[in-house]
Amino acid sequence: MKLHMQILIALGLGLKRNWHIFFGIIAGIFVGVFMHSHTIPMIMPILTFIGQVFIRLIQMVVIPLVVSAIIIGITSIGDNKQLGKFGSKMIVYYGIITTAAVAIGSALALLMKPGLGAGHYINSSVAETVQNAVQTAMTEQQGNVLNTFLSFIPSNPIEAFAGGNMVAIIVFVVLFAIALSKVGDVNRPIVSFFESVFAATMKITDWIMFLAAPGVFALTATAVSSFGIDIFASISKYLGVLAIGFLIQLFVVYPVFLKCFSKVSIWVLYSAVAEALMVAFGTASSSATLPLTIACCEKRGISHKISSFVLPLGATLNMDGTALLQVVAVIFLAQAYGVVLTPFLIIQIALLAMIASSTCAGIPGAGLITIALILNGMGLSPEQLVAGFAFLFTIERITDMMRTLVNVASDTVVVAAIADNENEINYELFNNPAAYEDIA
Repeated sequence: MKLHMQILIALGLGLKRNWHIFFGIIAGIFVGVFMHSHTIPMIMPILTFIGQVFIRLIQMVVIPLVVSAIIIGITSIGDNKQLGKFGSKMIVYYGIITTAAVAIGSALALLMKPGLGAGHYINSSVAETVQNAVQTAMTEQQGNVLNTFLSFIPSNPIEAFAGGNMVAIIVFVVLFAIALSKVGDVNRPIVSFFESVFAATMKITDWIMFLAAPGVFALTATAVSSFGIDIFASISKYLGVLAIGFLIQLFVVYPVFLKCFSKVSIWVLYSAVAEALMVAFGTASSSATLPLTIACCEKRGISHKISSFVLPLGATLNMDGTALLQVVAVIFLAQAYGVVLTPFLIIQIALLAMIASSTCAGIPGAGLITIALILNGMGLSPEQLVAGFAFLFTIERITDMMRTLVNVASDTVVVAAIADNENEINYELFNNPAAYEDIA
């Protein structure tokens, strides 16, 4: 299939699946522009309420989503007999490219400062409250680094869950999941329970994303009515930073990675998995794209033994496109609210983004959902940053499609490198595009 046809199909899939989101954005712009020049006292509180409901719904699913994703991911690794052979290599490779992603995102956001243009739209008293909260949290953490690390270990896990202390929750859940992976088949009732929790939480997230149209409409209308159409000039710089970061990841990081760790050509690989990349862009869901990703890899020379192990775990745990987006988004918010970005805070944001991205479900909208984990580590919650989130949600669907394409490309890069290391690639097929069959 020709590249231009693949791009058209991807755009068509994106519009078909997400038409209600795009409609909400466009309608919100028109209503916001009208309200910017015409005062309608009753409408603004209603729109603000709807926007806050949407953000609260997102917060609601964070803990069950993170907990169930971690437990399923770790127990599936622990149970797999192939783990000793190449599982550790997979984790190292994923770690390398995710570290590169957060480094690129941090550097671009600090260099180009996309949040400064949005700063004058933020209420000064709200910004001061956010600045004080972050400063207090950072002072407490820097004042005694050992105590900070000690606080990561919950003395009472139930209290950590009740208080929404995400870092402590993750530490407990990771240890619990590792223990489950080591006790054998006796873990099945618990793992099955969390598989059900994950499936149910993903279904709730689907509902929330279906309800995203009124939520995004309300956030967009509120933002445009308050700030005017100029809001898009401010958000365009944020979109530009993300686009540059994603392009560097795709065309610099991944080629260099494959050059260092395998003899696979990045251009041949991209050609082999082009259908999967385009569908990932169109659907904004790495989970929905997973069957096609596996089919592309297997039909084009990568063994089933490797692809069936690495790709499903990658769709769950490896989200470097999401990590890059989350770093840029949080730094954008910090700049918009006038938060001083100290080296300590930047490192913390980067580390938490790596954790948050690995707990992110491969579904539309999940990238902004788990940002709550990073904000929690900064002493904040999404509720304190409603105006800032209005900026992010205005173009969330576009950024979601881009970061999903990067996530899926990342999975294919790692699976190709491991398959090459293990001599599990049929290069006669892999290097012969004429022999490829279109994937239905």
